[in-house]
Order: sequence, then C-alpha cells, then structure tokens
Amino acid sequence: MDHKLNFVAFIIPAFFLFLGLEYAIARKRGKSKLFTYENSIANISVGIAERLLNLLITGSFYGLFYYIYEHYALFIIPNRWPVWIALLLATDFIWYWYHRLGHEINVMWGAHIVHHHSEEFNYTVSARITTLQAIIRNLFWCILPFLGFHPAMVIAILVVHGTYSFFTHTQLIGKLGWLEYILITPSHHRVHHASNEKYLNKNYGDIFIFWDKLFGTFQKEEDEPVYGLTHPLKSHSFLWQHFHYYFELAEACRRSGSLLKSLKIIFGRPEDLDQTIREDLERSLLPARRNFRSTFRFKVYLNLQLLACALGLFSFTLFFFELNAIESAFIIALILITLINCGALLEQQEWIYFLEIARLLIACAYISYLGESFGFFCVSIIGVLIIATINAFEKMYFRFVYDTEYDE
Repeated sequence: MDHKLNFVAFIIPAFFLFLGLEYAIARKRGKSKLFTYENSIANISVGIAERLLNLLITGSFYGLFYYIYEHYALFIIPNRWPVWIALLLATDFIWYWYHRLGHEINVMWGAHIVHHHSEEFNYTVSARITTLQAIIRNLFWCILPFLGFHPAMVIAILVVHGTYSFFTHTQLIGKLGWLEYILITPSHHRVHHASNEKYLNKNYGDIFIFWDKLFGTFQKEEDEPVYGLTHPLKSHSFLWQHFHYYFELAEACRRSGSLLKSLKIIFGRPEDLDQTIREDLERSLLPARRNFRSTFRFKVYLNLQLLACALGLFSFTLFFFELNAIESAFIIALILITLINCGALLEQQEWIYFLEIARLLIACAYISYLGESFGFFCVSIIGVLIIATINAFEKMYFRFVYDTEYDE
C-alpha cells in the first residue's frame, strides 16, 4: 500500500537542528545566558501548538487562494522570472502592513502579542506564533491571488518568506554591512523585539527594510535591546500566554460601560489600554505560584514531555493524510494537554495532577480505539479512577515532579 506522506514534517527536526547549533555556538562564545530554561520551554510549547493546529487550516487557506484566483482575480499574471521578483516585493509589502496593523490595533495585537512575550531573543522566539495570528496573516495573503498571482507561486514565495524570518531571530549575528540598507537583518529585528522606548513599533518588514524607511518606522540598532513587553507577562502558563490580552480587552470593555467606548477599545491602540487591568486579572485569575527551585529531576521530566510533544507533532505531520478525524482528534488532544501541562509545571500549579488524570483517560481511550477493544478501555478507566482516588499517589506524584513534599 502506498502511503501519502507529508514531508513538511521534516521542518520540525530542521528547526531543532538550527536551534541546537545556535545554542552550541552561544556556549562556545560564552553567551549561553542568551537562553533561559523557562523562556525556551514556553517558546517551543507555543510553536508546537501552532504547527499542530495549523495543519488543520493551512489546506483550507490554500484552497481559498485557488478559489479567489479562479473566480475573482483582477489579472492573470504569467509565470515569468520578473513576476517572481514582483511577487516577493508584494508579499513583503503586504506583510509590512499586516505586521504594522498587528501592533497598532488591539484586536490584532491580541493575536500577535504572544510573539513578543519572550524576554530572550534566539531561534526559539521564531516559534512563538499562535494559530489565530496565522489565520489573520493568511487572510492578508489572499490579496495576492486576488491581484492575479497564481496560488502555486504564492505558496512557494510564502515558504521562502517564512524561512528567511526564522534566521533573523538571533543575537549571534552582528551587523551585516551594506546588507543593512536592503534587508531585514538580525540587527534590525532585534530592534523590533526590544521594549526600549526608542525601539517601540519599529522595523516591521520581514525581508526588506526599505518599507520601514519609506513609511517612517525604521530604527537602527544603537542601545543594547531589552527584550519582551513594556509590561512583562508574569506567567509561563500556556493558556494565559495565548488568551490574556483578550481577557484584558473584555475587562476594559466591561469597565467602559458603553458599546461605542468598547468598539474604540477593541479597534484602538495597545498603548492606550489601561495597563493595570492585566495586573488585576493576574491576581484574580491566576493561582499563586509555589516557591520552588528548578531541579535536575524536574527538568528531565519536563524535557521528556516536550520531547514527546515534538515527536508527536513530527509523526502527526508526516502521516497527516493517513489519519482519520477520530485519530487526529485524539492526537491533538494529547499533545495540547501535554503542552498545557508543561506550562502548569513551569508555574508549579498543583492542579496538574488532575490534568494528568485527564491525559491518562484520553491515552487509554486512544489505545482502546486502535486495538478496537472496548473491554480494555473499561478496565483502563477503572484503573485510572482507582489511582485518582488514592491520596498517596497524589502526594507521590508531586514529590516526584517538584522534588519536594506536596503541601497539604
């Protein structure tokens, strides 16, 4: 039987290969502090979730590109080498405005802010893209087939575009001479990710820097960049990182007491949003973090979970076209719960015990489905429920995970 494999999966090991090379070079140069354990885990977790969920929507958008091209294209642009150059410029021009609006309009910033959470800057940061951000970005790309660029050409250019931006997320590459006048270099992109006042809302381009110079948003790297948000997020929670800004917008709208004021908030500027709202929400919605020192055993346990997610993503991507809807749902649920669990581990939250029970139940259900054995599922459920009711297991679990006694 022929298997229809999705070779896009090999982007995943390529990402980790370049990440490993960057870390090795950083250590050799005595710059290993460019990586922090908690930030790197959080960055990779967000990236795995985006790649996982994007598998479900990418094909739909490619189909939309073809539909728009076949029914609404303004022109039929031929496949000639000058057209490829024009397409690359058009793609980067659209990116510039998508990216700029993503920083200037609250509802779009809520999708993009996750990319700027990290207080470090390395290749792991390139993975911090949410599925919602990817959806908004693809809607902007629909302009290209509407203009008349063939979808196959658009898709090919988007691969180049996305690959280039990965390599701009590093501190190991200095300024690149005359290329600084043409391309978005790591130096230019470091400015974009910095929270220094002079660097805010600068350098929106993805490949070319001349859009920023043309529209007045260019800033060269001068002072040492300070990475992250102007008001840093006080949590590594996987869920809070994804949704906190929309909670903030909802709370700001509730406090406004007016539909008109709420619309002004939703489509207003991020810098005008009351920054105390996040602090209030973090106090009321986030459980208090436990005092905890990150031990070797804890890191091994967390690393194994993240490795399992990465291997699961690779396998899911490679065999994506071979899986049915039920199998896909089980795998997605297992990986997402594990990623949520990783965030909860970084926050040292005690409710992860119950998350583990849910994960065990889903794993048992999936194994039973594969083996077509309802009896195994019933026995597994009973076993998991028995474990869940034993308080001693709960204590043992937390003692293992946190290398400390579980607080009663």
